Amino acid sequence: MACRIGEIVLKCRDLEALARFWSEVLDFVELDREEGVYIEIGPREGFGGPQPTIFLIRNDDPKSGHARLHIDVNPTDRDQAAELERLLAVGAVPVDIGQPADASWHVLADPEGNEFCLLSSRLDPL
Repeated sequence: MACRIGEIVLKCRDLEALARFWSEVLDFVELDREEGVYIEIGPREGFGGPQPTIFLIRNDDPKSGHARLHIDVNPTDRDQAAELERLLAVGAVPVDIGQPADASWHVLADPEGNEFCLLSSRLDPL
């Protein structure tokens, strides 16, 4: 038997802002919270499904350098260009981490500067 990822933990300064951002990006909902300490978001069907939840935990330490681990996202109901436009509208910003100019992916950052990539291949929604 193997493991699967159950949750991704992301330290952040503004729980509410990042919960809103990632919920919008992934079409997630709030599943649990302890006011001012953490918010856990995940798929509408709740815990235990094929997608991991995101556990946002409050941490006031400044982000330093590039993350050693980042999230890649795939569009599910539109092409990459339309999804890029949507992500920029909800608060993502383009970042340059040295990716090639002709890369098939876009490197973005969430409102607290956490890098993630928008891939070109479209996946079927779960």
